[in-house]
Amino acid sequence: MLDVWRAADDIELYESGWNFDHFYPIFSDDSHGPCLEGWSTLTALAQATSRIRVGVLVTGLPYRHPAVLANMAATVDIISNGRLELGVGAGWNDEEASAYGISLGATLTERFDMFDEALEVIVSLLTNEVSNVSGQHFTLTDAYCEPKPIQRPHPPICIGGTGPKRTIPAAARWAQHWNHPGGSVDAWKASRDLLWTECERIGRDRSEIMTSTHLLADANDPGVAVAQAEAYAEAGLDMGIVYLPAPHTPAVLEAHAVALAHLAE
Repeated sequence: MLDVWRAADDIELYESGWNFDHFYPIFSDDSHGPCLEGWSTLTALAQATSRIRVGVLVTGLPYRHPAVLANMAATVDIISNGRLELGVGAGWNDEEASAYGISLGATLTERFDMFDEALEVIVSLLTNEVSNVSGQHFTLTDAYCEPKPIQRPHPPICIGGTGPKRTIPAAARWAQHWNHPGGSVDAWKASRDLLWTECERIGRDRSEIMTSTHLLADANDPGVAVAQAEAYAEAGLDMGIVYLPAPHTPAVLEAHAVALAHLAE
C-alpha cells in the first residue's frame, strides 16, 4: 500500500487515495485474514505523501464515538496539510460488528438516527469553538475540539451509499462529496437524480456536491477500467475511484494512469 500511494503521489492523474474502514477483509474469501485498521493506516499514508488527497471510503460511524472521530479528523487534516476527505457511512458489516460487540443499531431506523446525530456532532466540533448537542444517542456539553482542521469550515464530508430514505437526504444536507458504491451507469444516474431532487427540496446548491463511484480495475487489462470511466464520464460523473486488485503494485497504477490519461484532458 505504501509503495502504491507514494507512486500515486508522483502521478498527476491521480487526485486522491482511499482505504477502507473494516477490521475483517471484505474483498477476500477469508474474512479472518489480515486487515489493517483504517484510520491508523491513513495517518501513516498521509505522512508518507504530499500531494494527493487522502480519505477512508468510508468510515463506519458506529465504530467510534463521533466526538473521537472529529478529533481524529482534525488531527489527520493537520498532519496531511489540509488534504483530508472525511468519508462517513452508517455501517453495515454485521460479521465484524457482532464479533467485537459493536452495535450497529437495533433497527435500521435507529442506525440512521445515530448516523444523523453523529454528523451533527462531528460538524459542530470541527466548526464551533464550543459545542453543545443534546440528542437521543449523543450528548456534548461545552465540548471543545482543538486545534481545528486546516480546511475550513471543515474537511469535505464524503457520504457513501444510495439509500433513498436516509442516506441520500443525509448527503444532500451534509456532504460535499457523494460516493456511489458502484454498479451500472443507469443505477448511478438514478441515485444521483434522487440526490439532486433532494437538494432542490431543501434549497441546497447541487453544484456544491462532487459525485464519485467505484471503477473495478483488471490488473492485466487497463481497458476494463477505461471503458467504465468513459461511460460514467459521458453520464456526468465527477470522479472515478479505481479499485486496484491485489497484489497492490505501482506497476498496475502506472499502466492505468497511461490508459486513463485522455479522460483528464
